Amino acid sequence: MTTPAAPLSVLIVDDEPLARLRLRTLLGAVAQPLLAIAGEAASAEEAMAWLRRERVDLLLLDVRMPGRGGLALAAALQGLPRRPAVVFVSAHGEHALEAFDVEAVDYLTKPVRLERLQAALERVAARRVPAAPPQPPAAGPVLVVSERGRLLRVPLAELLYLKAEAKSVLLRTPSGSFQLDEPLAELEQRLGAGFLRIHRNAIVAKAAVRALEPRDDDEGRAVRVAPVDEWLAVSRRQLPAVREALGEG
Repeated sequence: MTTPAAPLSVLIVDDEPLARLRLRTLLGAVAQPLLAIAGEAASAEEAMAWLRRERVDLLLLDVRMPGRGGLALAAALQGLPRRPAVVFVSAHGEHALEAFDVEAVDYLTKPVRLERLQAALERVAARRVPAAPPQPPAAGPVLVVSERGRLLRVPLAELLYLKAEAKSVLLRTPSGSFQLDEPLAELEQRLGAGFLRIHRNAIVAKAAVRALEPRDDDEGRAVRVAPVDEWLAVSRRQLPAVREALGEG
């Protein structure tokens, strides 16, 4: 017996509420393929935040939006391990060639006709890769982060420290480092009890700390982070909490 295909999950991304409503109405009139409207986003930033939490099969994506436009968002999606298909929906036809440069499945012009939307959805469904068999769960929790628009999944067990720099946050692992787009305070909220704020610009994994020692310049203390053998400054304000966490007092 053949297992029915799962519904095609769709995220509508358009800054105009009426445009989102019209697409939702049109999608409700589609009989095949089976659809599930996963949600809506009013900007590229909102859509990217949504995709960090959930997976979808298709983005119905406007081209021109305040802030980052649809073309830039589609380009950023190419770094995802399971990238959703993209069908652009725009009032402007002149971006069609650019749309296919970012591997869009189709380019619909507003007002969208049901027949054209139906054809685009059928094309997406035909290209959909069958779902992979269930994989064993990951060894532990991960931190999903954004590096220049590219989404990364970093296992918390590999995260050594986060350090705020001029215009980004450095994420360090034993194998390398990444420059993140998100502020340190926001990243801190997604970390567990295994991490410790040691300075207003630095958070370290407790398990990675090997020593707490005076700094050579007599400006306080620093912790040594293994296995990379790097030192991070500890502020005087955070020193009691660091000592307590490390079992020194």
